[in-house]
Amino acid sequence: MISRRGLLVGGAAAVGATLLGTLPNILPAQGSSTPTSGASEAPSRPIGEPTSAISSRSPFEQPARTPTGQVTGASFSPLQEFSGTITPTDLHFERHHSGVPIINPAQYALLVHGLVDRPTVFTLADLKRLPSATRIHFLECSGNGRTAYRSPKRELTPQLVDGLTSNAEWTGVPLTVLLTEVGVKPAATWLLAEGGDAALLSRSVPLEKAMDDALLVYAQNGEPLRPAAGYPVRLLLPGWEGNVNVKWLRRLKLIAQPNMSRDETSKYTDPLPNGTARQFSFVMDVKSIITHPAHPVRLDRHEWVQIAGIAWSGRGKITRVEVSTDRGMTWAAADLQKPVLPKAHTRFTRMWRWSGESATLLSRATDESGATQPSLGQFREKRGQGTDYHFNYMRGWVVEQDGLVVYQADA
Repeated sequence: MISRRGLLVGGAAAVGATLLGTLPNILPAQGSSTPTSGASEAPSRPIGEPTSAISSRSPFEQPARTPTGQVTGASFSPLQEFSGTITPTDLHFERHHSGVPIINPAQYALLVHGLVDRPTVFTLADLKRLPSATRIHFLECSGNGRTAYRSPKRELTPQLVDGLTSNAEWTGVPLTVLLTEVGVKPAATWLLAEGGDAALLSRSVPLEKAMDDALLVYAQNGEPLRPAAGYPVRLLLPGWEGNVNVKWLRRLKLIAQPNMSRDETSKYTDPLPNGTARQFSFVMDVKSIITHPAHPVRLDRHEWVQIAGIAWSGRGKITRVEVSTDRGMTWAAADLQKPVLPKAHTRFTRMWRWSGESATLLSRATDESGATQPSLGQFREKRGQGTDYHFNYMRGWVVEQDGLVVYQADA
């Protein structure tokens, strides 16, 4: 008689044998041998690739920034290709005003002068001898989201909607260390940061921020900065708009008032509907975007989907992200992936089963200051159609009845 246990075991063995029969041959374990008739046996698998100086991605994974070849302009990071929160260094977004300078680190010099007791020139070696700090923070171009606001199209991807933000681990010297070293005079309330590119981009920074959490960064994600990121040294002002995080930093001048330089008067001000402009709008507002499902993904009817995306705020930690699948009529809390860090990307997820009917997906983030993302209508009413910076309204994705996901261009 065959017992129920024996039948189950036998059935499992048969299924296992069937499955194994469908798999490719596996090389014998090290030290094992199989009797042969004397004929030499070739390995059942080809020998793999050898070690290399720099690893490369699988040929089946080809994420890329777009567009390329921008001397003055931007290149967007492929947000929809990422997991977690850290942006791969070679996919970090770029924004340049006059191309990428190539600077010899042996010749690098940072001048700190103006309203200081001891004007000083620091070499890269000098900076690396000083106490360092490592932190994770996002960077975001203040114009991130302009295309989707001004020219919304169904075919926009997360990369083209919000790809001018990235999140990385940064290592450098707290700016307070240098300022203490040179001695700041009481009259100083601002500093001018100037870059070493052909445009000599410069921005005025309040001394309060410089003495708070500013870093002089020389490493990103565990390696020296890459040229496009500001090698050998850049300024990092966590949570503030990208352009004040001056790359290829060559000069810091302590001053008694804003410098009113070209880069903070002719641009990087926010036009308002009443004809005035908001200047020195440094802090990046609370924001989120769903990166999956998003265009050009196509869903299957009644498929369970993990809605996923990122949220961030220049005012601190993300405290809540809500997701709507019905165009904002109802909302449900998303799960936040830990650790939730201040002024850094936070990944959120929410499981959802698509019924097969048309649906509109939205995300809405709230930060520890209590600020919450506005709707597109609220944002447009407050800022106007002609605003040029700080686009933090809620983004939407429409799941059409055939399963195709497109950007909500008709909001």
